[in-house]
Amino acid sequence: MATGHTDPQRRERIIAATLDLIADEGLAGVSHRKVAARAGVPLGSMTYHFRGREDLLREAFTRFADGVVATFDVHLGGAADADEARAAVVDLIHRLSDGPQRDLVLTHELYTLAAREPAYRELTREWMRRSRVCLERHFDPATARQLDALIEGLALHRALDTDPHDRALTAEAVARVTGGPARPGSAA
Repeated sequence: MATGHTDPQRRERIIAATLDLIADEGLAGVSHRKVAARAGVPLGSMTYHFRGREDLLREAFTRFADGVVATFDVHLGGAADADEARAAVVDLIHRLSDGPQRDLVLTHELYTLAAREPAYRELTREWMRRSRVCLERHFDPATARQLDALIEGLALHRALDTDPHDRALTAEAVARVTGGPARPGSAA
C-alpha cells in the first residue's frame, strides 16, 4: 500500500469518506477508525493528514460548502440578465431539493453544529457570504440576502414535503423577492 507521501489522493479519500460517514451515521458516528476503514487507508494516515477529529470535520464541511457554492456559481454564472438569473435561481432551488438526500443531511448536520460551535458558525457565515456573492452578480445585496434565505427555505421544504410544490410556485416566490415580473397564472 502506498504511503501518505506517494498517495496524493489519500487526503481527498479521507475527506470524502468523512462526508459519507456523516451522512450515513451523523456526527456522533464519526471517528478516525471508522473514517480510515471507509476510506481504505491505514489508521495512521488520519493523524498524518489531520490534527484531530475537529480538524477533519472542519475540512470536510468546508469541502461540502465549497461544493454548494460551486453549484450556485454554475447555475448563476451563465445568466445574462435578471430574468435569466431568476430562472437560474428556480433551477437551483429544484436541483438542491431534488438532489441527493446525502446533501440535505450534510447541510443540516453542519447547521446543527454551527448552532452550537462558533468555528462552524463562522464556516456557515462564509458559505452564505460566498453564495450571496454569486447572487449579487444579478441582484442588489439586500435582495441577494433575502434570495439566499429563500433558496435555503424552499429547497428544504421541497426536499422534506411529501407533496413538494411545483416550479410555478418557486418562480412566483423568486419573482416576489427579486421584484421581477409576475408569472402568468400566479397571484400578485
